[in-house]
Amino acid sequence: MKKKLVVLSGAGISAESGVKTFRDSDGLWEGHNVLEVATPEGFRKNPKLVLDFYNERRRQLSKVNPNAGHLILAALETHFDVEIITQNVDNLHEKAGSTKILHLHGELLKARSTGNENHILDWETDLNLGDLDDKGYQLRPHIVWFGEDVPALEEAVSIVQNAAFLIIIGTSFQVYPAAGLMNFAPKNTPVFYIDPKPAHIYDSTNKIKIIAATATKGMQIVQEELMKMF
Repeated sequence: MKKKLVVLSGAGISAESGVKTFRDSDGLWEGHNVLEVATPEGFRKNPKLVLDFYNERRRQLSKVNPNAGHLILAALETHFDVEIITQNVDNLHEKAGSTKILHLHGELLKARSTGNENHILDWETDLNLGDLDDKGYQLRPHIVWFGEDVPALEEAVSIVQNAAFLIIIGTSFQVYPAAGLMNFAPKNTPVFYIDPKPAHIYDSTNKIKIIAATATKGMQIVQEELMKMF
């Protein structure tokens, strides 16, 4: 039986593929204040702006490809039961070939009804005002915005609780509740934390190995370490 390898991935792994991080150092996302394009209030105030913003993000997906970090994670399925919990809304893990992916913050290639949050549709083209569900409700991006609940959080906690190994890659530990997920891993679970500028993490057990590297370089190191334990 394969051991469970759980991965928590953030914007850093997609950045190497050319996807802009969710929020740049100036507090903007692709030149927009996040309050304008990533909150329910922003959508109510200017739905066209928000729809156009995510339409552009969706179009960008056809221009980017998985990097070595994504590909190594997919390859590790040969030896481990790999489950990826990602904060990213892109489809690069899917493109790389990973098969078990939980999107905490939604997906660009899906839309959902403004009248029923559980009515979710696959959506690969532009989403415009006037695109309605079968009950006449406007469709919106299937993205978890600031101030909204994270429906997949309970499932994510359950996955982490069963981890034999945990990889944290490309996340700043600034976005909650995702940042607290590592605390649900079983005691003494080996944890690999990959980031070029790793955040400070309190670790009383010394079980966390910090790898100050890019996603691609870091995953090469972790892959070698894991194969020694295999």
